[in-house]
Amino acid sequence: MASNEPLDLDEVYAFASQLGKDAGKILDDGWRRRAQGGGQAEHVEKESAVDIVTQTDEDVEAFVKTKISKRFPSHHFIGEETYSKGSSKDYLIGDEPTWCVDPLDGTVNYIHIFPMFCVSIAFILNGEPVIGIINTPFMNHTFSACRGRGAWLNETQQLPLVRNPIPPLPETAPKGCVFACEWGKDRRDLADGNLQRKVESFVNMAAEIGGRDGKGGMVHGVRSLGSATLDLAYCAMGAVDIWWEGGCWEWDVAAGICLLKEAGGLVTTANPPEDPATARIDDAKLGGRLYLAIRPAGDSTRETGRQSQERTVREVWRRVRHLDYARPGA
Repeated sequence: MASNEPLDLDEVYAFASQLGKDAGKILDDGWRRRAQGGGQAEHVEKESAVDIVTQTDEDVEAFVKTKISKRFPSHHFIGEETYSKGSSKDYLIGDEPTWCVDPLDGTVNYIHIFPMFCVSIAFILNGEPVIGIINTPFMNHTFSACRGRGAWLNETQQLPLVRNPIPPLPETAPKGCVFACEWGKDRRDLADGNLQRKVESFVNMAAEIGGRDGKGGMVHGVRSLGSATLDLAYCAMGAVDIWWEGGCWEWDVAAGICLLKEAGGLVTTANPPEDPATARIDDAKLGGRLYLAIRPAGDSTRETGRQSQERTVREVWRRVRHLDYARPGA
């Protein structure tokens, strides 16, 4: 497709959907070979013992990039592994048609054959993800979304799963919610560092109502899947009510953000403002590295679904700490 030709989003969506399945098969074949031969996947550390890459990461990204370059040679491509080899991470996706790919989100899960790993493919226009494909081969699930066409599981089940009607959020949220979070790659044990701030926030969300100086959220459960992409997918599904995280790069979230928004969810910044009760709730900026996601919500007799989402955002903000994940050079 030449750069001056009109873009057929249906064509791109169909191509991306098949590409996600083909890339997912590479992941599937990889763990199955290991299961037959024994041992763990060979891997190397990047920035820490939990920031790792396998040959499978490299192979899947090369496969996806080659397929995209042949079909859409004028499109820009950003992938985690090629990008990680650069000297800077100050890139922000611009307005040009861009593919943003995480070839293996959940690499730690993959090397341990814990099922929560996936390939994530997003297509971005004017800085906004308009197509998102997430393939989880172990679970035999493909999540897909395209702007204006909704979000889907295995192309047949529209998300969220419960739709008639979509359940409202609990009036006492975060009480009664499932809260997803990740430990992240920054494991430095610094006084008041990101790790300690996360732990304090996790405990606040889990503690009994009235505990933690009034910050106890009494969520139903705390989940850590080891994949930001799948956190967002399960939020779109309605299985997770709230996801809060800092430190993500574009490839970690682009496809999931498209999926969640098409399902009717909300994505804003993780960091609490000075006054959570009155602060404006804006959409999270792709590349901002800080995300708070709320599942799709239906109306209740007291408020609209959007009002309940914003109410839940403010209640989460009251209980979490400010995280420091600025982009290098910012």
